[in-house]
Amino acid sequence: MATPITRDSLLTLEAYSKIRTSSRPAAIAHRRLRTVALGEHITLQFEDALTVRRQIQEMLHIEKIFDEEGIQSEIEAYAPLVPDGGNWKATMLIEYPDVHERKRELARLIGVEDRLFVEVEGHARVYAIADEDLERENDEKTSSVHFVRFEFTKPMREAIRAGAAVKIGCDHTNYPAHVTVPAETLASLAGDLR
Repeated sequence: MATPITRDSLLTLEAYSKIRTSSRPAAIAHRRLRTVALGEHITLQFEDALTVRRQIQEMLHIEKIFDEEGIQSEIEAYAPLVPDGGNWKATMLIEYPDVHERKRELARLIGVEDRLFVEVEGHARVYAIADEDLERENDEKTSSVHFVRFEFTKPMREAIRAGAAVKIGCDHTNYPAHVTVPAETLASLAGDLR
């Protein structure tokens, strides 16, 4: 488990600026390791302290935020995305390159975020808890970005840490899909659990 994200755990704007470019390949590789494609159009990017800390540093850098209040505001906005040892948290992206197809499919996929699941070998499915920060869909369409959380029982966490197979899936009528989590990704995600 990584240390919590606090003001003291972040680099100053100047220090981050010095390592921003050189640290990018490692950050991209870490993000890629923690990404699971679910079919052709849904991607789950599993967050951890490293991905969230990088996101906060990027926001501070881009927005040139250096005052304590602004920094604390960014921490409070992003820190809830860090898993707490009993769960996995992910950014869910629904991607259709063609704007017309995207509009049509987002209308067909209302509720898809609630139909995502994780299935640990030997255990019942755990469905996502989605968008706790704000509602991201309406009667006409779902959003192309959702934030989801998967809560695990102690036996599930122990099984994952011991190397049980894990599937991620979706049983939405208009997007049935499932995939076995690759070993290297699962090893990284297992590190989020205690």
